[in-house]
Amino acid sequence: MPRALITGITGQDGAYLSQLLLEKGYEVSGLLRRSASAEVMGERLRWLGVQDRVRMVDGDLMDLSSIIRAIQEVKPDEVYNLGAQSFVKTSWDQPLLTGNVTAMGAHNVIEAVRLAAPEARFYQASSSEMFGKIQQQQQSEKTPFYPRSPYAVAKLYAHWITVNYRESFGMHASSGILFNHESPLRGIEFVTRKVTDGVARIKLGLAKELPMGNLDATRDWGHAKDYVRAMWLMLQQEAPDDYVVATGRTISVREMCRVAFACADLDYQDFVTVDARFMRPAEVDVLHGDPAKAKAKLGWEPTISFEQMMAEMVEADIARHQSRMR
Repeated sequence: MPRALITGITGQDGAYLSQLLLEKGYEVSGLLRRSASAEVMGERLRWLGVQDRVRMVDGDLMDLSSIIRAIQEVKPDEVYNLGAQSFVKTSWDQPLLTGNVTAMGAHNVIEAVRLAAPEARFYQASSSEMFGKIQQQQQSEKTPFYPRSPYAVAKLYAHWITVNYRESFGMHASSGILFNHESPLRGIEFVTRKVTDGVARIKLGLAKELPMGNLDATRDWGHAKDYVRAMWLMLQQEAPDDYVVATGRTISVREMCRVAFACADLDYQDFVTVDARFMRPAEVDVLHGDPAKAKAKLGWEPTISFEQMMAEMVEADIARHQSRMR
């Protein structure tokens, strides 16, 4: 039975990755930071019905010794570093925390793997936000980076340290440059979930409007369930590498609102307002991924459409609010 250790296991991607690996016969362990209630932190794993099948080990991305101990205890064949301060807006409010957790946290994990399990295969969760002020109309693995937020800068450090360890120490270390990926497990602070939760509240009479930021920003949105499959595929390759994971289709925030509200038979124009408080200090206007390499080398393609994903998210949020109202 192969063994996997996942940081960020209680997040959206960690939960879906746990489900995928368990289905494939893995023994799955997760690094758990003891700063919040385990009951709250396991919500996503419970939602997928896998919480009782995952083993939690104490550790913190900022504590190298705890990560080494966790690796020595688990003896993983694969390590997936998904842990980070991952909300872009918060990275301007807490830039040093973001740098410490998202950049140096990743460095701690790959260093711990090098010291305690050098034969293990390592995955780093890189981000399309690293492209920032885009240098090419469609972004591939060869597109120059131009980060536009403290979060993106921190992710870029983590990305390049992964490349450096691969080239310096011969580690099987790969990075997935993942474009936006969503699901009913997405945090409420992220724009897609903010919208679908807003739709649910308005549909059920709990709210009258949905204040938003830049409606003209466009993103390449896919489903997290598809994207964690790409992570796993990267670590099954003979040679490590970096891959863009995206749908190749861009959709504006405005169009996303239209689709989400339509799922509840509502017109977004009747409810969505623009609020300057939600504008970013430095906006990333367009992100459009080129997944050709992932398709050619990994055999990966998305299976869930944007429309299907939004319908699933709206339905889940309506069900959540209805259960609270009973």
